[in-house]
Amino acid sequence: MNNRFDILDTPIQELKVIQRKILGDCRGYFERLFCVEELKQMAPARGCVQINHSLTEKRGTIRGMHFQHPPYAETKFVSCLRGSIFDVGVDLRQDSPTFLKWYGETLSAENHKTLVIPDGFAHGYQTLEDNCELVYICTEFYEPEHESGISYNDPSINITWPMELSNISDKDKSHPFIESDFVGIKIH
Repeated sequence: MNNRFDILDTPIQELKVIQRKILGDCRGYFERLFCVEELKQMAPARGCVQINHSLTEKRGTIRGMHFQHPPYAETKFVSCLRGSIFDVGVDLRQDSPTFLKWYGETLSAENHKTLVIPDGFAHGYQTLEDNCELVYICTEFYEPEHESGISYNDPSINITWPMELSNISDKDKSHPFIESDFVGIKIH
């Protein structure tokens, strides 16, 4: 099998960047977004159960920071197919050495990168240009009763967003700061 991905480490264990390899010719190119066999180390014994697509119209918009509690914790493979975003994962895993640390990566139509957001991480992004389209490949079904979030501007996490905020939903504005007694999410 030809490997269509380079898997790159980040400073946070299990939070990975996938560099998708394109095959191009005079007609354009072909790329693989996901392969259960090639990416099984990212989500062992689980495959894709849901594929989501989003459009964010305005540059500077923040969406996040979202996660699902077990037993519906999910791994997300996030790719930007039009435009560019600054994509962020925050480690909320109980007893993790990188608990409450964040990492961000620019994803764009041009750089062909995917950020893998593992179980136990909050996820969000800021659009760097107008009309950004994303695809999320998820290992778990969306379960509203298990959905939660943390504030995109929580001072205990201190995410450095690359540009001024232009738009955020009322729902995302209502996500709380992490409380001092928060011990994390138990994943296993």
